[in-house]
Amino acid sequence: MIRLIAVLASALLLSGCFFFGGGGGASYKGYVQRAGMFLSSTDVDNSCISPKLRSVISSFERKFGKKIVVNSGYRDPIRNIIGGGEDSSYHMRCMAVDFFIPGVSKGQLVAFALRNEQVGGLGCYPGRGFIHVDVRDRPRGWKKPVTFSGC
Repeated sequence: MIRLIAVLASALLLSGCFFFGGGGGASYKGYVQRAGMFLSSTDVDNSCISPKLRSVISSFERKFGKKIVVNSGYRDPIRNIIGGGEDSSYHMRCMAVDFFIPGVSKGQLVAFALRNEQVGGLGCYPGRGFIHVDVRDRPRGWKKPVTFSGC
């Protein structure tokens, strides 16, 4: 029985539902909500997110007290090509999201990602208001995520 309670509590924590409920307030108006997440459009696929990536997402949501909005989640190979993704994109492995948090600056997100031990890769796109995080394994001895695209 205790084990069942622990599993249910962990699932609630990882989903973000326990801390943040289903709503997001006025700053989330106009975004799509699916499976407990806010998405920037109906084209975003959040059906495939690894448990480790869910944990990273939850860490951002706990830190800033708000839900993330996903710009890009899972991409099948065709969608990845259309989106200009790398051949080895972690989006195709259910291990990456591009996101922002309404009311939180990109700089704050980047600073937290650089300190977050669970983040394996970090991408910052000049002129864009979102960041990329993935849960790749860091190279041996690296204390910070692998960074690319303007970070």
